[in-house]
Parts: sequence; structure tokens; C-alpha cells
Amino acid sequence: MKVEYMNKGQWGKVVAFFSVRTEEGFIIKGLKLIEGINGKFVGFPSEKGKDGEYRDTVLATKELREKLTQFAIKEYGGDVMHNSGYGNNTPNDFNNEMPAPQSAPAPAKAYDDDIPF
Repeated sequence: MKVEYMNKGQWGKVVAFFSVRTEEGFIIKGLKLIEGINGKFVGFPSEKGKDGEYRDTVLATKELREKLTQFAIKEYGGDVMHNSGYGNNTPNDFNNEMPAPQSAPAPAKAYDDDIPF
């Protein structure tokens, strides 16, 4: 997996828009790197439903979301979250087996203004 394009900037809590290319040749566009209250995370492309709620159009497992977040943070140039248990893997190690997280972060209180969209 590699980042095809990354547009860095500041759009509210969004700090970058990017696209990735999978080993199979698929390009996923519309990914966002978001600065949340617990650090940066990847937001997937979404669309607004008839009920007014936004739903992701690309789905991924929790583990893949965490790996993609670490990968995107490295590409962005920021520090990788050290508590995640993913060590110092480089982007080339993205597909290698990674160790299980050592400890779960403490849950944070959520507020209405923390919603990234």
C-alpha cells in the first residue's frame, strides 16, 4: 500500500486529504487525516443518507483502520502514537504482521463538537 497523493492543510479538524493505492491496484480516494481529541485518525470517504446521517462508503476492519492511521501519520510527517503497540514499523512494513496493542488507551469523554464532519 502506498500513498498516491496527500494534500496537507487545515480545514477545521482535517489536516490532510489523501489517496492510497493497494497492492491489487485499487485506488481509494477521499481519505482524511483528522486531528481528534485523542490524536490523529483516518476518516474514510462517506456520503449523506436520506436520513441526514453520514455513512462510510469504504469499509475496513478496526485493525486495518489502525494500520492505515499509523501509515498516514508517518506519511504526513507527524509522530506516530507510541501507545498503539505498533512500534517503529516503517511504511514498507505496513503489510507485515504487527504485534497486538500492549494497552488500550483510556476512554475519553465525547462532546458534540468532536464530530469530524
